[in-house]
Amino acid sequence: MRKLTVCLLPVLQIALLAAFLLPDTIWAKESLPDFAELSKRLKPSVVNISTAKTLKPRQQFQRPFGSPYSNDPLEEFLNNFLGNMHQRAYKQRSLGSGFIIEGGYIITNSHVVAGADEIKIKLADNREFKAEIKGFDERLDLALLKIDAKETLPIAKLGDSDSIQVGEWVMAIGNPFGLAETVTVGIVSAKGRVIGSGPYDDYIQTDASINPGNSGGPLFNTLGEVVGINTAIISGGQGIGFAIPINMAKSIIPQLKEKGKVTRGWLGVIIQSVTPDLAKSFGLKNEKGALISGIIPGSPAEKAGLKAGDIVLGFDGKTINEVNELSRFVAATAVGKKVTLKIVRDRKEEKVNVTIEQLKDTGEDDPEESIHDKLGLTVRELNDELRAQYQIKDTSGVLVTSLKSGGLAQEAGITEGDVIKEIRGGKIATLKDYEKAVAAHKKGEIIRFLIKRGNSSLYVTAMFD
Repeated sequence: MRKLTVCLLPVLQIALLAAFLLPDTIWAKESLPDFAELSKRLKPSVVNISTAKTLKPRQQFQRPFGSPYSNDPLEEFLNNFLGNMHQRAYKQRSLGSGFIIEGGYIITNSHVVAGADEIKIKLADNREFKAEIKGFDERLDLALLKIDAKETLPIAKLGDSDSIQVGEWVMAIGNPFGLAETVTVGIVSAKGRVIGSGPYDDYIQTDASINPGNSGGPLFNTLGEVVGINTAIISGGQGIGFAIPINMAKSIIPQLKEKGKVTRGWLGVIIQSVTPDLAKSFGLKNEKGALISGIIPGSPAEKAGLKAGDIVLGFDGKTINEVNELSRFVAATAVGKKVTLKIVRDRKEEKVNVTIEQLKDTGEDDPEESIHDKLGLTVRELNDELRAQYQIKDTSGVLVTSLKSGGLAQEAGITEGDVIKEIRGGKIATLKDYEKAVAAHKKGEIIRFLIKRGNSSLYVTAMFD
């Protein structure tokens, strides 16, 4: 044994020397996934989706109150030569992607098939099927389709999006610009991205090329498992795409199959991010958590005794790091379940038990969405320190301390240092007045602010989308 060991030493030394001397590119190539094998194996489970939507013709030209003459030549001319251009119904067509799961079901984005009169599915082997919508969820931008095929269909295996890490290789397959079976590769650039599409934003960001037509298609890991659903791109951006984590889809697919829609939990709070200044003012060590700035009357939150000013640090055993996490956790909670919230109130940690109720399908934004984040401003109640810092003489009102670039408040003309005195004609003397007024907003409503800027007062308006 000793002689054999001695004989092997030179071989080991040569191997180690080769590891240092051989070019790095050789070793790097050996560590890359076999993309050729992956694409060959995975493409059959990816489908192209084409839709047609019939658009109704526009009405003929008419004067606002009708013509006073029975044979107005101007009206006749406009009807004949302008109105008739749009008299015939026509079909608007669009393309997208999707992937097959068990039972002949296909997952895609809801915006790919929304309002479609016809939906056609084309497989990689050129077989075509008509599809029907079994369920959709606009809030998460997901749709579940169904096709009837006698033959066995190739199925995409669903993975675990929670386990992927930034820097991992991923592959996107889809139908960008109508170019079928296009394969692009890249890495996971980031996780948990919030891009402002809704209260449940939790996107996977990737630099795998994603373009119009990729929507609804799968994002695979190197094991050939779907970890995301390609959904969004940034207008004018390159090398940046966003995918819905597959775990979010897996949690609602059973509901889409059974009921065609999704039932979500509801807490009934208005929340906002914890900024560094707010964290300091509430005695927090960091900016984690969700700050409750308003309570919906009659909601589970009100029944449980939650208050404006409470900071939620935990929900049902899960830690709340970012404000949007609370919205997602609440939505995914079963209706009727009693959960425990970990909060900070008056600089002390407490636990509050609350029974989750059902979010009503009103078509409006979820109450848990951050209304303050939509306005895009941070306010603080006036005190002696702030009055001295901003050279303000007012003794009541709330001070605008920061604004989000491109936010509704900035677009309305509000600037840092403004003091909000009224909202919708109601006096704003304290932070509580402000929170109550903003929480009472309605979708599409124009909110009128009276602000004090220096020695001048002016009205500005902002409208919630």
